[in-house]
Amino acid sequence: MDIEIQLATEEQKKQKPADSVLEFGKKFTDHLFEMEYENERWGTPRIVPYHPFTLDPATTVFHYGQEIFEGMKAFRHPDDSIHLFRPYKNAERFNRSAERMSMPTVNKDLFVKAITELIRLDNEWTPNSPGMTLYIRPTMIATEVALGVHPSNRYLFYIILSPVGSYFKTGFKPTKVYVASTHVRATPGGTGEAKTGGNYAATLWSQQKAKNKGYPQVLWLDAIERRYIEEAGAMNVMMVIDGEVYTPALDGAILKGITRESVIELARTLGYLVHEESIDINDLIAKLEDGSCSEIFCVGTAASITPIGEIYYKEKVYEVNGSEIGKITQHLYDELVGIQFGKIPDRFNWMYKVF
Repeated sequence: MDIEIQLATEEQKKQKPADSVLEFGKKFTDHLFEMEYENERWGTPRIVPYHPFTLDPATTVFHYGQEIFEGMKAFRHPDDSIHLFRPYKNAERFNRSAERMSMPTVNKDLFVKAITELIRLDNEWTPNSPGMTLYIRPTMIATEVALGVHPSNRYLFYIILSPVGSYFKTGFKPTKVYVASTHVRATPGGTGEAKTGGNYAATLWSQQKAKNKGYPQVLWLDAIERRYIEEAGAMNVMMVIDGEVYTPALDGAILKGITRESVIELARTLGYLVHEESIDINDLIAKLEDGSCSEIFCVGTAASITPIGEIYYKEKVYEVNGSEIGKITQHLYDELVGIQFGKIPDRFNWMYKVF
């Protein structure tokens, strides 16, 4: 399907920020992609100048939260080419989220083509500095104007781009996490596996409580027994116990992270044993205390691989590896980021060249 393109005028174009001042998700490029769904079909795909949306106060998304999104990154390589990381995996997950939220799916080839064409048009916004990337946010919202709980009959699919620095202000350094022992992120049979805004809204109260105690991230436990580890913030979590890598098994309440899947494959290729199974927070604390758990780290698109140096659980603080980056965490980080930025060979064929 051809994509119509309307270029921004010189007056509409923005001043590109220097890489040195980039934060996460604060600046956006000159264009966006948009496509509308009505009468059971998608309309014309188009790239247009970045602009605000005008929506009626009764628009469905405001009242019933029918919305999904993805998070992706584009990486500039040493030869100045730009690459995506496993974009078809994001297209597949976007459509799984759409199906769970009773929304129409998007052709996977069009999904990837829309992103690549948008990046080609705004390619100068992709940072050149080490560790900095162009963040990609595909989103779909329900746009029918009506009250009443039912799937919308109209939708807007759009994509915006944002040049970003590190997700955490500290960069690749150990962060601290607060274990939410009273509130939960998702429940069995719910929408935890979908990438939908409501899952993140449910985390905000605990996130704020954690922040007030000096912890930038929350570690979530299961909704039934409040014992089994699920996710860390908006990321999957992994730990090293007796030299082997462990991560919670996917159970429908945990996001099927693309970085998670990639790190598991990468770790096994590098010779590490990886276990996907339920992990009791009390067992983890015991292993931290006896030293058999030597590393804990988060994995996700926004933060890549982020080591955890401290855990706060039930009014007690537990240090991880002396708040230092562990050897396995560092090894996996160097390999993954090296592939993404074109510093080491991509033996998995994960990278997708934009141009």
